[in-house]
Amino acid sequence: MKKLLLAPAIMPAIVMLVCAMAAGAQLIPPAKKAARVQITEGPSLESATYSWAIVRWTSNNPGGSDEHFGVVHYGTNPMELNQTAKSPVRLNQNHSSTVFRVRINDLKPQTTYYYAVDSMEADGTSDGVKSTVKRFTTH
Repeated sequence: MKKLLLAPAIMPAIVMLVCAMAAGAQLIPPAKKAARVQITEGPSLESATYSWAIVRWTSNNPGGSDEHFGVVHYGTNPMELNQTAKSPVRLNQNHSSTVFRVRINDLKPQTTYYYAVDSMEADGTSDGVKSTVKRFTTH
């Protein structure tokens, strides 16, 4: 009988605790967009095999929404970068820079690829930065 009486007494305490935790969770507004986004390091090839490669670069923090994508435009002709690989990244508003890493899959062995990098917000809005064309060769 005592157990039955405890349940109604504990329930309001649990509800109050859950509500307090939810009220304590604050949504941080998007960071102010950077006046100009610049690549400060790279892009460069971090790693490569016969079938995939990872391209890495650093830019100043672009601001805007916390959800961003690193984008690599690539192909076997430097004038036709008609393939795209992208990877998500979450911006840290407290950091002045962002490191992007993008894995490119389904590459052909012993093939030279050309690439340029970009970044964009989750809604597809470009950060307005694009690298020069670089190249790498798979094993």
